[in-house]
Amino acid sequence: LLLDRQVRFLRRAFSFYVAPDIVKKLEQNPDQLRLGGELRDMSFVFTDLANFTSLIESLRPEEGGRLLNSYLDGMIDIAKSHGGTIDKIIGDAVVVLFAAPVLQPSHAEQALACALAMDDFAVKFATEQHVKGIPFGDTRIGVHSGTAIVGNFGGSDFFDYTAHGDAVNTTARLESLNKQLGTRIAVSGSTVKRCASFEGRAVGSLILKGKENPIDVFAPVNSGSADEELVSRYEHAYSLMADNKRQALKEFQCLASDFPCDPLTQFHRVRLMRGETGTIITLNEK
Repeated sequence: LLLDRQVRFLRRAFSFYVAPDIVKKLEQNPDQLRLGGELRDMSFVFTDLANFTSLIESLRPEEGGRLLNSYLDGMIDIAKSHGGTIDKIIGDAVVVLFAAPVLQPSHAEQALACALAMDDFAVKFATEQHVKGIPFGDTRIGVHSGTAIVGNFGGSDFFDYTAHGDAVNTTARLESLNKQLGTRIAVSGSTVKRCASFEGRAVGSLILKGKENPIDVFAPVNSGSADEELVSRYEHAYSLMADNKRQALKEFQCLASDFPCDPLTQFHRVRLMRGETGTIITLNEK
């Protein structure tokens, strides 16, 4: 009887937040769940939609509601299909956990794959809206892996299974960092090290505002979309910059001339023109 009650509770509590197969695994192995809180190695995906507040205010309430729900349905379905747990939905922002409530040894790879699939969906969704004359913005995504305290932190009367800790805050900062970089996805080195098949470009070792230690940041190549010449020449220019070579600026200027729409090239060209050097970058904005 006690086990039946436990199973019913788990099904009721998590059915809205995770895919059915994860609920089933919880029912079969309820000892994996510690609602009181535990320290666990996890991965996180944070998403946010650029300029959505102004867009939603320009639409009729029912039109804005349909648009937001359609977008969120797609993002949530992707998160669940990759084994993620929906932590929070705040307006248009989606927060996804991996490795909780069910242990997932490959949580970093699942989180990265989820972010790439979300990016694909968001780009297509925005394009469809632009055809209709709706200026739907870019979706910015942050991905990070690290330890966090996870459990039910809703008090005695409210169920709120969530995670807390520096790893959570860092993921949120990575999502926001895309605004400064001009990118759509920012992935930490902590996640990249756990993903053997990662394809992407190094952004640098960034010291986020309020932090003392740098964090390695990468921009993934999604669906083979990056130009091979761009990637090769960027890596060459980046290596010169990392070695503090004077010709790094010239290489980035030539690259910016040939690929004027590449945000990372422009980001480094501008900072090198300001007299900055190397790949350790201190950011003064959140």
